[in-house]
Amino acid sequence: MTTSFCKYNHETGENVTRPSWDEYFLKQVEDIALRATCTRRQIGAIITKDNKIVSSGYCGTVRGAEHCIDKGCIRDKLGIKSGTQLEVCDAVHAEANAIIQADGNKMDMATIYVNAYPCKICARMIVNAGIKRVVCSGEYSDEEGLDILKGAGVEISCLNLGE
Repeated sequence: MTTSFCKYNHETGENVTRPSWDEYFLKQVEDIALRATCTRRQIGAIITKDNKIVSSGYCGTVRGAEHCIDKGCIRDKLGIKSGTQLEVCDAVHAEANAIIQADGNKMDMATIYVNAYPCKICARMIVNAGIKRVVCSGEYSDEEGLDILKGAGVEISCLNLGE
């Protein structure tokens, strides 16, 4: 974890730490993930450019559809293992939602923050959106998405925010 000292507390004589940009945005991702409607994974994402938020997204069903937290997960009902048969899911992933919500904003050289490794489908979207850096704070059962990102020259940083 990279923190910078930004000021000195004259009352206590201690340095007060200020989070790095990566820590700052990953903490916000944790809050965004609380909006997720998936019963399996609470994932959030933020896209930034020049340390300004371009868009955000979380894992959830398409607009107007009943949420999985209300109707149950089709993947659970069918006994589908995490990381497999991703097409059998009613949810749009956080990374995809963030890219969609960017509403055409230029994402060349942008950074996406997410609290899990991107799956292979989201990894392809990230590459084609022009995002050049992925910062994640969690893992995912299938690391194929990381291989796609690495193969496309996308920088990957994984941080442990450990409270």
